[in-house]
Amino acid sequence: MTTEREAKLIPNDAFGMPTFEGLVAVSQPVRELDATYYDTPDLELVRWGITLRFRTGEPGAPWTLKLPDDVSNGVIAREELAFDGEIDIVPDEARDVVRCFTRGSPLRRVTRLHTTRLPVQVRDADGQTLVEIDDDSISVVDGVRTVDHFREVEVEATADSPASRAALHSTVAALIHAGCRAERPVPKLVRAIGRQAQEPPSVVVMPVGRHTSTADLIRHLTAASVVQMLMHDPGVRLGHDPEALHRYRVATRRLRSDLRTFSRLLDADLSAELRDELQWLGSTVGPARDLDVLEARLAANARLLSDVDQPATTELLARLAVSKRAARDGLLAALRSDRYDGTLRTLVKFATEPPIAAAAYRKAKQPAAHVASSLVKRRWNQLAAAVDTMGEHPTDTELHQIRIAAKRCRYAAEAVAPVVGGSARRFAAGVEAIQAVLGDYHDTVVAEAWLRNAAIELVDARVAIGGLIAIERQERAHLRDEWPNTWHRASKSSARNWL
Repeated sequence: MTTEREAKLIPNDAFGMPTFEGLVAVSQPVRELDATYYDTPDLELVRWGITLRFRTGEPGAPWTLKLPDDVSNGVIAREELAFDGEIDIVPDEARDVVRCFTRGSPLRRVTRLHTTRLPVQVRDADGQTLVEIDDDSISVVDGVRTVDHFREVEVEATADSPASRAALHSTVAALIHAGCRAERPVPKLVRAIGRQAQEPPSVVVMPVGRHTSTADLIRHLTAASVVQMLMHDPGVRLGHDPEALHRYRVATRRLRSDLRTFSRLLDADLSAELRDELQWLGSTVGPARDLDVLEARLAANARLLSDVDQPATTELLARLAVSKRAARDGLLAALRSDRYDGTLRTLVKFATEPPIAAAAYRKAKQPAAHVASSLVKRRWNQLAAAVDTMGEHPTDTELHQIRIAAKRCRYAAEAVAPVVGGSARRFAAGVEAIQAVLGDYHDTVVAEAWLRNAAIELVDARVAIGGLIAIERQERAHLRDEWPNTWHRASKSSARNWL
């Protein structure tokens, strides 16, 4: 996998390749490229900003998958994956990466493009290629007929380095001065297909404001979480960035919490069914994410041990790696199941039109701001009751339950923040502080339990394990002293007045 960083420009008829100050432009041989693009019947991939193609005419694997993009200052950055294989036989690995977008729909040919490419390499004084400029003449082919034709200039950084990125921007500026027009980067496939490829994806997050109805707020919240799940699903499957798994898990938790917060307004059966499916997803994602957190803790704390004890931590981390592989296998098995496909289809449908209960229809059409405080106050009362009923010296389990109640209260406040404003956000921030302190506390409990279990078999690492447990206990003692202060600040804060 690589990160493609490029700009796309539209040249006018008078455009000619300019010179570049401080850089050398070197023309390369002309390339004839033939690309066949694949998508679902309703173009689900391209509508999400994804392209899948089989292309010949240049070195490298013929199959390319480009994942959703990020555009900044006219430069598009996309994750690009390459696969070997034959035309019309979409590689299984590529199918898997985009499975959350296809959800059982077949992938078929949608168009074929022939490109005559005039490449120019832009090099620095040392001969290092920083940027490639491709002057492309593209023909849209239907069978043996050319049905459309257009031209564009691509400017791509050849490395993910400051020098290459700087050269990309200066090269684009020179090309614009020479007669190119800068536009928002649009894939060739989109230009070839036209309007249908530019339609919104299957889930759209609509804006909300102070006068938004409760039904529309539910739609907004549901769509936001589903989009976050879909956008991070490929990263979870690829496993290169732990942050993708974290954000995916947060989306499932937040959505489940929102469904619980608004449960009185939603169809009871459908809402309960979806919460059950989200709980199932959480049970598959949770172990893998928890082990990511544990690994980061152990690696950081190992550096605090004496030099003589640090080598033993290598054996600990190796043991943890085995557990991580097993958890990841379980996670991938779930994401590759028919049940997951069905859950995603239900989520997409739910996010498009949440099923409001017939008895609550009139209330759901009222401004969400009218019911916001009551929804959050119920969560706050549950949190306060949990704190009031615990003993003077709460157990680890009791503190964990308070953390869960704080998380639910925070999510409820953040859910209504778009229609309430700053007071809800300030309140949510105070509750989040409680969740954060008790979350760190729970991490120390989990880490110690894991270390004690590891010590049963790893006899030679027991001294190092003892040192790591001591570090966890020291932090836990500090957090146990700190959390009452955090609770006091949140419970006495003026931000709670809006409730």
